[in-house]
Amino acid sequence: MREISHKLAFVHDTPPTRYSDVFDPNNGGVQARVALGDAALLDLAVAAAKKAQPGWAATNPQRRARVMFNFKSLVEANMNELAHLLSSEHGKVIADSKGDIQRGLEVIEFCCGIPHVLKGEFTQGAGPGIDVYSFRQPIGIGAGITPFNFPGMIPLWMSGVAIATGNAFILKPSERDPSVPVRLAELFLEAGLPEGILQVVQGDKEMVDAILDHPDIKGVSFVGSSDIAHYVYNRGVAAGKRVQAMGGAKNHGIVMPDADLDQVVNDLSGAAFGSAGERCMALPVVVPVGEKTAIALREKLIPAIEALRVGVSTDAEAHYGPVVTAAHKQKIENWIQTGVDEGAELVVDGRGFTLQGHEEGFFVGPTLFDHVTTDMSAYKEEIFGPVLQMVRADSFEEAVSLPSKHQYGNGVALFTRNGHAAREFAARVDVGMVGINVPIPVPVAYHTFGGWKRSAFGDTNQHGMEGVKFWTKVKTVTQRWPDGGASADSAFVIPTMG
Repeated sequence: MREISHKLAFVHDTPPTRYSDVFDPNNGGVQARVALGDAALLDLAVAAAKKAQPGWAATNPQRRARVMFNFKSLVEANMNELAHLLSSEHGKVIADSKGDIQRGLEVIEFCCGIPHVLKGEFTQGAGPGIDVYSFRQPIGIGAGITPFNFPGMIPLWMSGVAIATGNAFILKPSERDPSVPVRLAELFLEAGLPEGILQVVQGDKEMVDAILDHPDIKGVSFVGSSDIAHYVYNRGVAAGKRVQAMGGAKNHGIVMPDADLDQVVNDLSGAAFGSAGERCMALPVVVPVGEKTAIALREKLIPAIEALRVGVSTDAEAHYGPVVTAAHKQKIENWIQTGVDEGAELVVDGRGFTLQGHEEGFFVGPTLFDHVTTDMSAYKEEIFGPVLQMVRADSFEEAVSLPSKHQYGNGVALFTRNGHAAREFAARVDVGMVGINVPIPVPVAYHTFGGWKRSAFGDTNQHGMEGVKFWTKVKTVTQRWPDGGASADSAFVIPTMG
């Protein structure tokens, strides 16, 4: 059986004592096992990072950018291999896996311009003969803890900015689909990245805790469920680190009476069911405004959902593939039953879906609920599967309040032709990322990604300039070059620039 290990800057001869199974979601079988590391292994990785990082930080930004350019070209050249590897462990269809990697590459493209964004500030003549300037320096060693649902994109979001700004980076990917991050680290080395600047350590909670506690790791970036994000944030901050921890979501799509319903249904089909709903920016709640809108939307949604094709990840005609594990499939189906028990109307039931020849695969059919209410736990919590819930609203005011009052505040979308309604909605809704007629409002790489409330812990978002700020610290220098002769008086009061 294939064994997946770490990608380290040293030879690790000690045999692992713990492993985790890596499944093929398409057939339910175990295809590999991943070696799980421990605190001792992390110590060695940190030691290698400490040795390599000063030289990398001293490398001028344009040379660091050239590594990013080289890496981008290598990933593009190996896109098919990476996408098939990703799909084989995650289950998403090949086209979606390519999109996963491409969105990560967009952050790498931003990092190719790192010499520009690292430019500091300068004030000449801030006081008599005094100049003030500031510049950004790397924090030293950073770490990333990434989820199973985007094993290409999110590691690149974190590692690209951290490395481009001069840090060493230690990545702990999900043990459910660990191969793509290892392969990306290999391509970084091929692109010219020095040994020790990017290392991959495999592991579970034991490795996570070791990262959070390690005194030489100065910053940690995390994406996962909200409960674990809260834990990571609290433990990391208690250990003196800067932490950005992105959590779960329950994104709403508000449908106004003037919306183009054909476009809405098309958008919902992809946003709610793409990647089997295993996205923190999925759109699992649709909110039609007014009874007439709800009836018309439901009429169009049902045949569209029933026409969705669920297939193996290599099926070019499939809209989405299996979910990641049997345990996650069971969790989704349990949530569907909970919705039924709580009184929601189950319009389309995706439970019990099987695919001929792949009966043991982890497939869940598309599911639609109507008449969902805000007191239902199936509405309050993240299901993270191909389940769309309809919550009917009587007015625009009520529709705005639903995502605003929800515990999660990651993303939200408004479908309308009314510019005034769109402007009001964007200004008032209590959510971090807003789409206007855009169902999955993930910002472009030179902007920044981050939710509000229980969707994010910490003050700094992912990628863009927020990412640069997170992985660097500002140093400000006040300098004076006297023109000769010492001052007659010593200063015993706070200096001013007047």
